[in-house]
Amino acid sequence: MTVQLQPQPHDAASWLGHLQLRYWRDKGAGPLRTLAHDRHQGPLRVLQRLYPEGPGICHHVLVHPPGGVVGGDVLQLDLDLEADSHALITTPGATRFYRSAGKLARQGVVAKLAAGARLEWLPMESIAYSGCLARNHLRFELAPEAAMIGWDSVALGLPAAGAAFEDGCFEQHLELPGRWLER
Repeated sequence: MTVQLQPQPHDAASWLGHLQLRYWRDKGAGPLRTLAHDRHQGPLRVLQRLYPEGPGICHHVLVHPPGGVVGGDVLQLDLDLEADSHALITTPGATRFYRSAGKLARQGVVAKLAAGARLEWLPMESIAYSGCLARNHLRFELAPEAAMIGWDSVALGLPAAGAAFEDGCFEQHLELPGRWLER
């Protein structure tokens, strides 16, 4: 199931980004290796594919080059981990949801893990600036024998810099169907 994140009537100032990542286990000769394929539309991309723990675990570093998410932006990430694949996904910095002039900013993640697949979902935090109108919707669908570890932390405002979260709306939706729902 893909989260419906169709854009509202959109203006040229809004970013529409979609990234699809597919992982599979190469069971050919030699050591087992997790291979990956990425396809993107708009400014949501893989910065780097790394194998620091060996060929069995594919590390992906994801970036959104515009640097932040504002009203009207829609970012969607779809992950498909085939049987016995192993991926670690992170970001080089925080996701920033900036003040909106009235439109909702939306970010969605849908991850589907087949039997035996493993996912490490470890992005940097999200920062919701005062005045933002944003929704961050994450859904992780795990088949039997699939496993994941992850976090998705949110900071409301920047109180240490004197910029508290005083108004706006930030909705965080984290779901593992049939197991966990946090909103």
